[in-house]
Amino acid sequence: MPRSRPTSPDRPTGEVRPVAGLEAHERDAMRALLAADFDRVTPASFAADLDEKEAAVLLYDEAGALAGFSTLLRIEAPTATAFFSGDTVVRRDARGAALLPRLWSRHVFAEARRRPDRDTVWLLLSAGFRTYRFLPTFFRSFAPAHDRRASDADRALLEALARERYGERYDPAAGVVRLEHPTPLRDGAAELTRRLSDPHVAFFARANPGWPRGDELACLTRIHPDNLTEAGRRMVGPALAAPYRHAAV
Repeated sequence: MPRSRPTSPDRPTGEVRPVAGLEAHERDAMRALLAADFDRVTPASFAADLDEKEAAVLLYDEAGALAGFSTLLRIEAPTATAFFSGDTVVRRDARGAALLPRLWSRHVFAEARRRPDRDTVWLLLSAGFRTYRFLPTFFRSFAPAHDRRASDADRALLEALARERYGERYDPAAGVVRLEHPTPLRDGAAELTRRLSDPHVAFFARANPGWPRGDELACLTRIHPDNLTEAGRRMVGPALAAPYRHAAV
């Protein structure tokens, strides 16, 4: 029997699920949603990417249909725990909802609190400006950014993580990953052009000029309450935004 999903007659709902527990019809719905916004999404490439992930953050509309998702992989590096975001998409008519980033952030910040002895970071590949825009919205410091130079430690960690995961597909001089089988955004150029007055969007366009063909900008930020903007604090909630001692802070 298919697993029932949460529904609400008046608002979106969501949950965080282990990837291993996803049913075939849920995986099919995720792939269809991704293919609506990204080109060259094949069943084989989608399955291979999803199967290596640890968790899926799922967003449902009021009728219970899948409206968005993101996937997560935990990477234990020598100096930090990194959460890597894989495929992420929200259906166009559901992009005003903040539930998906709220679920994602609360899950990751809760995991970071369980290991206060470890530095916890988010490794994010930005294939489009909307993904990159999450960083300045919710985090005070991140790399790369238009208005600050990353610390030597952050640059070294970002490069080490990107090299470990992508090898020669990561270009350290450009700071981008060029995947063997990229899935470029569909029809995003006009929308980006309209938003170039935003300095963060303009920076993304300069830093990743190959985004129309699927190049992805490698980004890093620290998962800690001290690094949250006011919007970020509201997103994770007061309990998870409360200060705590951390060996790296």
